[in-house]
Amino acid sequence: MPNTIVYSADICHAYQLLKKGGLKDENIVVFMYDDIAYNEENPRPGVIINNPHGEDVYKGVPKDYTGEDVTVDNFFAVILGNKTAVKGGSGKVVDSGPNDHIFIYYSDHGGPGVLGMPTYPYLYADDLNEVLKKKHAAGTYKSLVFYLEACESGSIFEGLLREDLSIYVTTASNAEESSWGTYCPGEYPSPPPEYETCLGDLYSVAWLEDSDIHNLRTETLHQQYELVKKRTANDNSAYGSHVMQYGDIGLSKENLFKYIGSNPANDNYTFVDENSLRPPTKAINQRDADLVHFWDKFRKAPEGSSRKIKAQKEFLEAMSHRMHIDESVKLVGKLLFGIENGPEVLNTVRPAGLPLVNDWKCLKTLVRTFETHCGSLSQYGMKHMRSFANICNAGIKEQQMAEASAQACVNIPSNHWSSLQKGFSA
Repeated sequence: MPNTIVYSADICHAYQLLKKGGLKDENIVVFMYDDIAYNEENPRPGVIINNPHGEDVYKGVPKDYTGEDVTVDNFFAVILGNKTAVKGGSGKVVDSGPNDHIFIYYSDHGGPGVLGMPTYPYLYADDLNEVLKKKHAAGTYKSLVFYLEACESGSIFEGLLREDLSIYVTTASNAEESSWGTYCPGEYPSPPPEYETCLGDLYSVAWLEDSDIHNLRTETLHQQYELVKKRTANDNSAYGSHVMQYGDIGLSKENLFKYIGSNPANDNYTFVDENSLRPPTKAINQRDADLVHFWDKFRKAPEGSSRKIKAQKEFLEAMSHRMHIDESVKLVGKLLFGIENGPEVLNTVRPAGLPLVNDWKCLKTLVRTFETHCGSLSQYGMKHMRSFANICNAGIKEQQMAEASAQACVNIPSNHWSSLQKGFSA
Protein backbone atom coordinates (compact mmCIF):
# COMPACT_ATOMS: atom_id res chain seq x y z
CA MET A 1 0.00 0.00 0.00
CA PRO A 2 2.59 2.68 0.88
CA ASN A 3 3.92 2.99 -2.65
CA THR A 4 0.85 2.36 -4.76
CA ILE A 5 -1.36 4.73 -2.77
CA VAL A 6 0.83 7.62 -3.89
CA TYR A 7 0.60 6.79 -7.57
CA SER A 8 -3.11 5.93 -7.41
CA ALA A 9 -3.81 9.26 -5.73
CA ASP A 10 -1.79 11.14 -8.38
CA ILE A 11 -3.60 9.36 -11.23
CA CYS A 12 -7.06 9.80 -9.71
CA HIS A 13 -6.39 13.50 -9.10
CA ALA A 14 -5.32 13.87 -12.74
CA TYR A 15 -8.59 12.28 -13.87
CA GLN A 16 -10.64 14.70 -11.74
CA LEU A 17 -8.65 17.60 -13.21
CA LEU A 18 -9.40 16.47 -16.78
CA LYS A 19 -13.09 16.00 -16.01
CA LYS A 20 -13.36 19.50 -14.54
CA GLY A 21 -11.52 20.69 -17.62
CA GLY A 22 -14.35 19.46 -19.80
CA LEU A 23 -12.90 16.24 -21.21
CA LYS A 24 -15.30 13.34 -21.72
CA ASP A 25 -14.69 9.84 -20.38
CA GLU A 26 -14.62 8.52 -23.93
CA ASN A 27 -11.49 10.62 -24.46
CA ILE A 28 -9.75 9.59 -21.20
CA VAL A 29 -8.05 6.22 -20.67
CA VAL A 30 -7.11 5.34 -17.07
CA PHE A 31 -4.52 2.75 -16.04
CA MET A 32 -4.23 2.01 -12.30
CA TYR A 33 -3.78 -1.15 -10.27
CA ASP A 34 -6.80 -0.18 -8.11
CA ASP A 35 -5.75 -1.96 -4.92
CA ILE A 36 -5.92 1.07 -2.64
CA ALA A 37 -9.45 2.39 -2.17
CA TYR A 38 -10.65 -0.72 -0.35
CA ASN A 39 -7.29 -1.86 0.99
CA GLU A 40 -7.40 -2.83 4.68
CA GLU A 41 -4.62 -0.27 5.30
CA ASN A 42 -6.73 2.60 3.92
CA PRO A 43 -8.21 4.48 6.90
CA ARG A 44 -11.05 5.80 4.73
CA PRO A 45 -12.47 2.84 2.79
CA GLY A 46 -13.51 3.76 -0.74
CA VAL A 47 -11.80 7.14 -0.55
CA ILE A 48 -8.42 8.29 -1.91
CA ILE A 49 -6.96 11.71 -1.14
CA ASN A 50 -3.98 13.48 -2.73
CA ASN A 51 -3.78 16.37 -0.28
CA PRO A 52 -4.15 16.62 3.54
CA HIS A 53 -7.29 18.71 3.06
CA GLY A 54 -8.18 17.33 -0.35
CA GLU A 55 -11.42 15.88 -1.56
CA ASP A 56 -11.96 12.26 -2.58
CA VAL A 57 -10.25 11.87 -5.95
CA TYR A 58 -11.32 8.23 -6.43
CA LYS A 59 -15.03 8.85 -6.93
CA GLY A 60 -16.14 8.30 -10.51
CA VAL A 61 -12.72 7.31 -11.90
CA PRO A 62 -13.16 4.91 -14.87
CA LYS A 63 -11.56 1.52 -14.39
CA ASP A 64 -10.36 1.05 -17.94
CA TYR A 65 -7.31 -1.05 -17.12
CA THR A 66 -6.85 -2.36 -13.57
CA GLY A 67 -5.08 -5.22 -11.81
CA GLU A 68 -3.41 -7.69 -14.14
CA ASP A 69 -4.57 -5.70 -17.18
CA VAL A 70 -2.11 -2.91 -16.33
CA THR A 71 0.70 -4.14 -18.57
CA VAL A 72 3.36 -2.71 -20.84
CA ASP A 73 1.75 -4.34 -23.88
CA ASN A 74 -1.67 -2.87 -23.12
CA PHE A 75 -0.18 0.56 -22.46
CA PHE A 76 1.60 0.57 -25.80
CA ALA A 77 -1.46 -0.79 -27.64
CA VAL A 78 -3.61 1.95 -26.14
CA ILE A 79 -1.17 4.69 -27.18
CA LEU A 80 -1.04 3.33 -30.74
CA GLY A 81 -4.84 2.98 -30.93
CA ASN A 82 -4.47 -0.75 -31.61
CA LYS A 83 -7.74 -2.24 -30.32
CA THR A 84 -6.92 -5.76 -31.51
CA ALA A 85 -3.71 -5.87 -29.45
CA VAL A 86 -5.41 -4.98 -26.15
CA LYS A 87 -5.98 -7.86 -23.75
CA GLY A 88 -8.63 -7.36 -21.06
CA GLY A 89 -9.77 -4.05 -19.67
CA SER A 90 -12.37 -1.77 -21.24
CA GLY A 91 -10.79 -2.03 -24.68
CA LYS A 92 -10.62 1.75 -24.84
CA VAL A 93 -7.64 3.13 -26.81
CA VAL A 94 -6.32 6.50 -27.98
CA ASP A 95 -8.29 6.52 -31.23
CA SER A 96 -6.82 9.80 -32.41
CA GLY A 97 -6.54 11.56 -35.75
CA PRO A 98 -4.04 13.91 -37.43
CA ASN A 99 -5.51 17.05 -35.83
CA ASP A 100 -5.71 15.75 -32.26
CA HIS A 101 -3.69 16.84 -29.24
CA ILE A 102 -2.71 14.07 -26.81
CA PHE A 103 -1.75 14.30 -23.14
CA ILE A 104 -0.08 11.35 -21.36
CA TYR A 105 0.62 11.33 -17.63
CA TYR A 106 2.59 8.40 -16.17
CA SER A 107 3.29 7.94 -12.45
CA ASP A 108 5.12 4.94 -10.98
CA HIS A 109 8.45 3.78 -9.63
CA GLY A 110 11.44 4.02 -11.91
CA GLY A 111 15.16 3.68 -12.31
CA PRO A 112 17.76 4.58 -14.94
CA GLY A 113 16.21 3.64 -18.29
CA VAL A 114 13.21 1.86 -16.82
CA LEU A 115 9.70 2.51 -15.50
CA GLY A 116 7.76 0.38 -13.08
CA MET A 117 4.53 -1.44 -13.79
CA PRO A 118 2.38 -3.20 -11.19
CA THR A 119 2.82 -6.28 -13.38
CA TYR A 120 6.00 -7.77 -14.84
CA PRO A 121 7.89 -6.94 -17.08
CA TYR A 122 9.28 -3.44 -16.62
CA LEU A 123 8.79 -0.71 -19.21
CA TYR A 124 12.12 0.11 -20.86
CA ALA A 125 13.00 3.51 -22.31
CA ASP A 126 13.91 2.28 -25.79
CA ASP A 127 10.57 0.51 -26.20
CA LEU A 128 8.60 3.59 -25.11
CA ASN A 129 10.49 5.85 -27.51
CA GLU A 130 9.95 3.38 -30.36
CA VAL A 131 6.20 3.43 -29.66
CA LEU A 132 6.19 7.22 -29.73
CA LYS A 133 8.01 7.16 -33.08
CA LYS A 134 5.43 4.69 -34.44
CA LYS A 135 2.62 6.94 -33.23
CA HIS A 136 4.19 9.87 -35.07
CA ALA A 137 4.79 7.84 -38.23
CA ALA A 138 1.12 6.83 -38.24
CA GLY A 139 0.13 10.50 -38.44
CA THR A 140 -2.46 10.12 -35.69
CA TYR A 141 -1.80 13.28 -33.70
CA LYS A 142 -0.88 16.91 -34.19
CA SER A 143 1.04 17.29 -30.93
CA LEU A 144 1.64 15.19 -27.84
CA VAL A 145 2.56 16.19 -24.28
CA PHE A 146 3.98 13.65 -21.82
CA TYR A 147 4.37 14.28 -18.06
CA LEU A 148 6.44 11.60 -16.30
CA GLU A 149 6.69 10.97 -12.55
CA ALA A 150 9.40 8.46 -11.58
CA CYS A 151 12.88 8.26 -10.10
CA GLU A 152 15.61 8.98 -12.69
CA SER A 153 12.79 9.78 -15.12
CA GLY A 154 15.02 11.99 -17.26
CA SER A 155 16.87 8.84 -18.36
CA ILE A 156 13.74 7.66 -20.17
CA PHE A 157 14.18 10.38 -22.79
CA GLU A 158 17.81 11.53 -22.42
CA GLY A 159 19.54 10.96 -25.76
CA LEU A 160 16.50 9.02 -27.05
CA LEU A 161 13.59 11.37 -27.79
CA ARG A 162 13.87 13.06 -31.17
CA GLU A 163 12.98 16.73 -31.44
CA ASP A 164 11.02 16.37 -34.70
CA LEU A 165 8.11 14.28 -33.40
CA SER A 166 5.91 17.15 -32.13
CA ILE A 167 6.27 15.69 -28.64
CA TYR A 168 6.98 17.79 -25.53
CA VAL A 169 8.02 16.03 -22.31
CA THR A 170 8.62 17.07 -18.72
CA THR A 171 10.00 14.68 -16.12
CA ALA A 172 10.06 14.75 -12.32
CA SER A 173 13.83 14.36 -12.16
CA ASN A 174 16.94 14.29 -14.26
CA ALA A 175 18.61 11.06 -15.35
CA GLU A 176 20.55 10.58 -12.10
CA GLU A 177 18.31 11.43 -9.15
CA SER A 178 15.26 10.17 -7.29
CA SER A 179 11.86 11.80 -7.27
CA TRP A 180 10.21 12.67 -3.97
CA GLY A 181 7.05 11.89 -2.06
CA THR A 182 5.15 14.67 -0.34
CA TYR A 183 2.46 15.16 2.30
CA CYS A 184 4.24 12.43 4.25
CA PRO A 185 4.07 11.54 7.96
CA GLY A 186 6.34 13.84 9.93
CA GLU A 187 6.43 16.68 7.39
CA TYR A 188 4.41 19.88 7.28
CA PRO A 189 1.78 19.87 5.98
CA SER A 190 1.33 16.25 7.01
CA PRO A 191 -1.44 13.82 6.11
CA PRO A 192 -4.39 13.39 8.50
CA PRO A 193 -3.24 11.57 11.67
CA GLU A 194 -4.91 8.29 10.71
CA TYR A 195 -2.74 8.04 7.57
CA GLU A 196 0.63 6.30 7.74
CA THR A 197 1.86 7.03 4.21
CA CYS A 198 2.68 9.83 1.80
CA LEU A 199 -0.31 11.17 -0.12
CA GLY A 200 1.41 12.15 -3.36
CA ASP A 201 4.59 12.85 -5.28
CA LEU A 202 6.18 16.30 -5.19
CA TYR A 203 6.36 16.82 -8.97
CA SER A 204 2.88 15.42 -9.56
CA VAL A 205 1.29 17.39 -6.75
CA ALA A 206 3.07 20.50 -8.06
CA TRP A 207 1.59 20.32 -11.58
CA LEU A 208 -1.79 19.08 -10.42
CA GLU A 209 -2.27 21.76 -7.77
CA ASP A 210 -0.99 24.42 -10.14
CA SER A 211 -3.58 23.28 -12.69
CA ASP A 212 -6.29 23.29 -10.01
CA ILE A 213 -5.94 27.02 -9.34
CA HIS A 214 -4.82 28.61 -12.62
CA ASN A 215 -6.65 29.68 -15.76
CA LEU A 216 -5.43 27.01 -18.14
CA ARG A 217 -6.74 28.94 -21.14
CA THR A 218 -3.96 31.46 -20.61
CA GLU A 219 -1.25 29.51 -18.75
CA THR A 220 1.28 27.91 -21.07
CA LEU A 221 3.11 24.62 -20.74
CA HIS A 222 6.32 26.58 -20.26
CA GLN A 223 4.86 28.68 -17.46
CA GLN A 224 3.71 25.55 -15.66
CA TYR A 225 7.08 23.90 -16.23
CA GLU A 226 8.84 26.85 -14.57
CA LEU A 227 6.50 26.87 -11.57
CA VAL A 228 6.65 23.10 -11.12
CA LYS A 229 10.43 23.13 -11.48
CA LYS A 230 10.72 25.77 -8.75
CA ARG A 231 8.42 23.94 -6.34
CA THR A 232 9.94 20.50 -6.97
CA ALA A 233 13.60 21.56 -6.74
CA ASN A 234 13.09 23.33 -3.39
CA ASP A 235 16.61 24.75 -3.66
CA ASN A 236 16.83 25.84 -0.05
CA SER A 237 16.35 22.35 1.32
CA ALA A 238 18.16 19.02 1.36
CA TYR A 239 15.54 17.36 -0.78
CA GLY A 240 14.01 17.90 -4.21
CA SER A 241 14.72 16.99 -7.82
CA HIS A 242 15.40 18.81 -11.06
CA VAL A 243 12.37 18.86 -13.34
CA MET A 244 13.52 18.44 -16.95
CA GLN A 245 12.07 19.02 -20.42
CA TYR A 246 12.77 17.10 -23.64
CA GLY A 247 11.66 16.86 -27.23
CA ASP A 248 9.98 19.70 -29.11
CA ILE A 249 10.50 22.54 -26.61
CA GLY A 250 8.67 24.92 -28.97
CA LEU A 251 5.38 23.25 -28.05
CA SER A 252 5.74 24.62 -24.51
CA LYS A 253 4.51 28.00 -25.82
CA GLU A 254 1.04 26.51 -26.19
CA ASN A 255 -1.68 26.84 -23.58
CA LEU A 256 -2.44 23.96 -21.23
CA PHE A 257 -6.12 24.15 -22.19
CA LYS A 258 -5.32 22.46 -25.49
CA TYR A 259 -4.23 19.30 -23.63
CA ILE A 260 -6.05 19.11 -20.30
CA GLY A 261 -8.98 21.49 -20.66
CA SER A 262 -9.74 24.26 -18.17
CA ASN A 263 -11.96 24.47 -15.13
CA PRO A 264 -14.63 27.12 -15.93
CA ALA A 265 -14.38 28.33 -12.31
CA ASN A 266 -10.84 29.54 -13.06
CA ASP A 267 -11.38 30.98 -16.53
CA ASN A 268 -11.54 34.58 -15.32
CA TYR A 269 -8.30 34.36 -13.34
CA THR A 270 -5.21 36.18 -14.51
CA PHE A 271 -2.06 34.08 -14.51
CA VAL A 272 0.38 35.13 -11.81
CA ASP A 273 4.00 34.30 -12.54
CA GLU A 274 4.91 33.14 -9.06
CA ASN A 275 4.68 29.88 -7.23
CA SER A 276 1.85 30.45 -4.79
CA LEU A 277 1.98 26.77 -3.85
CA ARG A 278 5.02 26.68 -1.60
CA PRO A 279 7.11 23.55 -1.15
CA PRO A 280 6.47 21.60 2.06
CA THR A 281 9.05 21.77 4.84
CA LYS A 282 10.14 18.20 4.22
CA ALA A 283 9.75 15.43 1.65
CA ILE A 284 10.59 11.75 1.43
CA ASN A 285 12.83 10.09 -1.15
CA GLN A 286 10.31 8.07 -3.14
CA ARG A 287 12.33 4.89 -2.71
CA ASP A 288 11.96 5.22 1.07
CA ALA A 289 8.18 5.67 1.06
CA ASP A 290 7.60 2.06 2.08
CA LEU A 291 10.01 2.37 5.03
CA VAL A 292 8.26 5.54 6.19
CA HIS A 293 4.95 3.70 6.11
CA PHE A 294 6.22 0.68 8.05
CA TRP A 295 7.97 2.87 10.63
CA ASP A 296 4.96 5.14 11.17
CA LYS A 297 2.73 2.08 11.45
CA PHE A 298 5.12 0.56 14.01
CA ARG A 299 5.38 3.80 15.96
CA LYS A 300 1.62 4.24 16.28
CA ALA A 301 0.67 0.63 17.02
CA PRO A 302 0.04 -0.36 20.67
CA GLU A 303 2.97 -2.08 22.39
CA GLY A 304 2.83 -5.85 21.92
CA SER A 305 -0.02 -5.71 19.40
CA SER A 306 -0.10 -7.89 16.30
CA ARG A 307 -0.10 -4.71 14.22
CA LYS A 308 3.17 -3.58 15.80
CA ILE A 309 4.76 -6.98 15.29
CA LYS A 310 3.61 -7.03 11.64
CA ALA A 311 4.98 -3.55 11.00
CA GLN A 312 8.35 -4.53 12.48
CA LYS A 313 8.45 -7.65 10.31
CA GLU A 314 7.58 -5.65 7.17
CA PHE A 315 10.28 -3.08 7.92
CA LEU A 316 12.94 -5.72 8.57
CA GLU A 317 12.03 -7.70 5.44
CA ALA A 318 12.23 -4.54 3.32
CA MET A 319 15.64 -3.66 4.76
CA SER A 320 16.85 -7.22 4.33
CA HIS A 321 15.83 -7.19 0.66
CA ARG A 322 17.65 -3.88 0.15
CA MET A 323 20.83 -5.23 1.71
CA HIS A 324 20.64 -8.38 -0.40
CA ILE A 325 20.20 -6.46 -3.67
CA ASP A 326 22.83 -3.82 -2.86
CA GLU A 327 25.46 -6.30 -1.77
CA SER A 328 24.76 -8.71 -4.62
CA VAL A 329 25.13 -6.01 -7.29
CA LYS A 330 28.35 -4.75 -5.70
CA LEU A 331 29.78 -8.27 -5.59
CA VAL A 332 28.82 -8.92 -9.22
CA GLY A 333 30.76 -5.80 -10.16
CA LYS A 334 33.82 -6.93 -8.22
CA LEU A 335 33.69 -10.43 -9.71
CA LEU A 336 33.47 -9.04 -13.25
CA PHE A 337 35.92 -6.14 -13.02
CA GLY A 338 38.01 -6.67 -9.90
CA ILE A 339 37.79 -5.33 -6.37
CA GLU A 340 39.23 -1.92 -7.25
CA ASN A 341 37.64 -1.36 -10.66
CA GLY A 342 34.22 -2.83 -9.91
CA PRO A 343 32.73 0.12 -8.02
CA GLU A 344 34.09 2.59 -10.58
CA VAL A 345 32.51 0.74 -13.51
CA LEU A 346 29.14 0.33 -11.78
CA ASN A 347 28.89 3.98 -10.76
CA THR A 348 29.95 5.59 -14.05
CA VAL A 349 27.52 8.24 -15.31
CA ARG A 350 27.56 9.04 -19.00
CA PRO A 351 27.66 12.68 -20.14
CA ALA A 352 24.31 14.44 -20.52
CA GLY A 353 22.76 13.88 -23.92
CA LEU A 354 23.86 10.27 -24.24
CA PRO A 355 21.43 7.39 -23.71
CA LEU A 356 21.97 5.12 -20.72
CA VAL A 357 23.18 2.12 -22.70
CA ASN A 358 24.42 1.25 -26.19
CA ASP A 359 22.56 -2.06 -26.44
CA TRP A 360 19.11 -2.15 -24.81
CA LYS A 361 18.67 -5.83 -25.63
CA CYS A 362 21.82 -6.54 -23.63
CA LEU A 363 20.48 -4.55 -20.68
CA LYS A 364 17.21 -6.50 -20.62
CA THR A 365 19.08 -9.81 -20.90
CA LEU A 366 21.52 -9.05 -18.08
CA VAL A 367 18.72 -7.85 -15.78
CA ARG A 368 16.77 -11.07 -16.40
CA THR A 369 19.94 -13.08 -15.80
CA PHE A 370 20.61 -11.33 -12.50
CA GLU A 371 17.02 -11.77 -11.34
CA THR A 372 17.11 -15.47 -12.23
CA HIS A 373 19.87 -16.00 -9.68
CA CYS A 374 19.10 -13.23 -7.18
CA GLY A 375 15.35 -12.71 -7.21
CA SER A 376 13.36 -9.70 -8.36
CA LEU A 377 14.97 -6.29 -8.19
CA SER A 378 11.59 -4.86 -7.15
CA GLN A 379 10.94 -1.12 -7.09
CA TYR A 380 13.95 -0.45 -4.83
CA GLY A 381 16.38 -2.45 -6.96
CA MET A 382 15.55 -0.41 -10.06
CA LYS A 383 18.10 2.09 -8.76
CA HIS A 384 20.82 -0.32 -9.96
CA MET A 385 19.79 -0.21 -13.63
CA ARG A 386 22.68 2.12 -14.39
CA SER A 387 25.09 -0.50 -13.04
CA PHE A 388 23.63 -3.15 -15.36
CA ALA A 389 23.81 -0.68 -18.26
CA ASN A 390 27.47 -0.01 -17.50
CA ILE A 391 28.15 -3.75 -17.41
CA CYS A 392 26.64 -3.97 -20.90
CA ASN A 393 28.64 -0.99 -22.11
CA ALA A 394 31.79 -2.75 -20.86
CA GLY A 395 31.07 -5.68 -23.19
CA ILE A 396 30.04 -8.30 -20.63
CA LYS A 397 28.02 -11.18 -22.13
CA GLU A 398 25.10 -13.16 -20.73
CA GLN A 399 27.16 -16.21 -19.71
CA GLN A 400 29.66 -14.08 -17.81
CA MET A 401 26.81 -12.33 -16.02
CA ALA A 402 25.16 -15.65 -15.16
CA GLU A 403 28.37 -17.00 -13.63
CA ALA A 404 28.99 -13.86 -11.59
CA SER A 405 25.37 -13.65 -10.42
CA ALA A 406 25.28 -17.29 -9.40
CA GLN A 407 28.41 -16.77 -7.32
CA ALA A 408 27.35 -13.43 -5.84
CA CYS A 409 23.71 -13.97 -5.03
CA VAL A 410 23.58 -15.95 -1.85
CA ASN A 411 21.36 -15.42 1.17
CA ILE A 412 22.23 -12.56 3.48
CA PRO A 413 24.18 -14.00 6.40
CA SER A 414 22.11 -14.44 9.56
CA ASN A 415 24.20 -11.89 11.43
CA HIS A 416 22.85 -9.21 9.07
CA TRP A 417 19.30 -10.10 10.09
CA SER A 418 20.32 -10.00 13.73
CA SER A 419 21.94 -6.60 13.34
CA LEU A 420 18.80 -5.29 11.66
CA GLN A 421 16.66 -6.49 14.55
CA LYS A 422 18.98 -4.89 17.11
CA GLY A 423 19.03 -1.62 15.19
CA PHE A 424 15.27 -1.59 14.87
CA SER A 425 14.74 -2.27 18.57
CA ALA A 426 17.20 0.47 19.46
